Amino acid sequence: MAFKTDIQIAREAKKRPIQEIGEKLGIGSDDLLPYGHDKAKVSQTFIDGVQKNSNGKLILVTAINPTPAGEGKTTTTVGLGDGLNRIGKKAAVCIREASLGPNFGMKGGAAGGGYAQIVPMEEMNLHFTGDFHAITSAHSLLSAMIDNHIYWGNELEIDTRRVVWRRIVDMNDRALRQITASLGGVANGFPRETGFDITVASEVMAILCLARNLEDLQKRLGDMIVAYRRDKTPVFARDIKADGAMTVLLKDAMQPNLVQTLENNPAFVHGGPFANIAHGCNSVIATTTALKLADYVVTEAGFGADLGAEKFMNIKCRKAGLAPSCVVLVATVRAMKMNGGVVKADLGAENVDAVKKGCANLGRHIENVKSFGVPVVVAINHFVTDTDAEVDAVKEYVKGQGSEAILSRHWELGSEGSADLATRVAEIADGESANFSPIYPDEMPLMQKIETVAKRIYRADEVLADQKVRNQLKEWEAQGYGNLPICMAKTQYSFTTDPDRRGAPTGFSVPVREVRLSAGAGFVVVICGEIMTMPGLPRVPSAENIRLNADGDVEGLF
Repeated sequence: MAFKTDIQIAREAKKRPIQEIGEKLGIGSDDLLPYGHDKAKVSQTFIDGVQKNSNGKLILVTAINPTPAGEGKTTTTVGLGDGLNRIGKKAAVCIREASLGPNFGMKGGAAGGGYAQIVPMEEMNLHFTGDFHAITSAHSLLSAMIDNHIYWGNELEIDTRRVVWRRIVDMNDRALRQITASLGGVANGFPRETGFDITVASEVMAILCLARNLEDLQKRLGDMIVAYRRDKTPVFARDIKADGAMTVLLKDAMQPNLVQTLENNPAFVHGGPFANIAHGCNSVIATTTALKLADYVVTEAGFGADLGAEKFMNIKCRKAGLAPSCVVLVATVRAMKMNGGVVKADLGAENVDAVKKGCANLGRHIENVKSFGVPVVVAINHFVTDTDAEVDAVKEYVKGQGSEAILSRHWELGSEGSADLATRVAEIADGESANFSPIYPDEMPLMQKIETVAKRIYRADEVLADQKVRNQLKEWEAQGYGNLPICMAKTQYSFTTDPDRRGAPTGFSVPVREVRLSAGAGFVVVICGEIMTMPGLPRVPSAENIRLNADGDVEGLF
């Protein structure tokens, strides 16, 4: 049987005018700021006006550690949202925007797949409504103002050796990781070492995704530490007088974007921090707005549950006062086989033993999510090569873990294929009382928080951090930042910091290379192993195959 490609399906979408999608959630056309006919921003005035509405149920979609076999977390998120609407529930989807870096690198599009997609696909994966450009511009404005302040006399007495604010660009460009700026003589300023991160790793991105409104946004921007003086006292963005202008640049970007699924159900797509180097969730303002408008809100957290879900619980929910009613953990038979030692080329052949062996990774994620006090359902994202025996092996294993696994065929059948999953998720969200709680308290020392995540979530024996890192954490605690949560930056492919160690490894350490204080966002970034905050392109980047065809359509994004 021949299947249509994701891009073919997306192009055949029967989209409705965005005003009709808004009407499903009670958003009038006057409160939508349209970007063309099929996407719009929701006005801050409207958002302010629905704050007294009661909240719907929040459902988090997460996954096992990603493998080259594919898991389909976004596809499942979209499919579940459509499935809930199909069974008569009022549901909305909330996901992140796509970064240009991975799109032109190795990931490709990030709008779902098959008959569980969000459209318009091309725009979502490219410039969309310009949010990422606004974030990049605001960040770059602050970068320019810091060096300009130093050039014109350095009234704040910034130690040029201790400027911690790096530059950003929304592209995978390893050549920019470490650079020397201001070369070329007196007119260009004082030479110093700096570097670039990718836009999604910017603290401005994290702040936009955690701020409640424009007032909160400006306060958080002003709270960002950009440098230190010789006496090691911090210099803030508000000291540079950049917070006001940055807020102006981000004014429109703060408003959530409304689009639609292939089945014309509402979807908010807003914000895009990576889960391996940032907190990996869509914006608080999009999620909280959706909860005021729909009875069920399906959102996702990036990569495996050891990263995205952990940060969703410990950072986003803690900061925004949210609590998920149910967690859906996405797994595939193919990924189980890969975790069980099967190479990608052999995934099509039935191998029940490899499935059973690979389920250890799934089991650890189930345990971890349950430790937050939230019920878990496993969604087996169906592939046509899956056999009944392999699917049954996963179901039996999950049952033994005190949970349940449901086969979902949303990629192939859309909401018809996800109706069973949606029915069970709604039953759990409505019936079981979640007892959600983060896994560490605010008052726990920073190093102990790092050790808690490493030992309880990753199952590491110890955390390796040199004295410089430990001293830095103690300094921040003395400055009043000890109550912040921590944001672990590590490889997404493994519980360890070694991307090649699949399954559920034990007997390993987590080396901490560096820590960064995101005082405005409100967390401490802990960089582990070899993870980079500026990715590089692969040997053969996706960009080589992306082009316009004879009809002017984009080819190669999927």
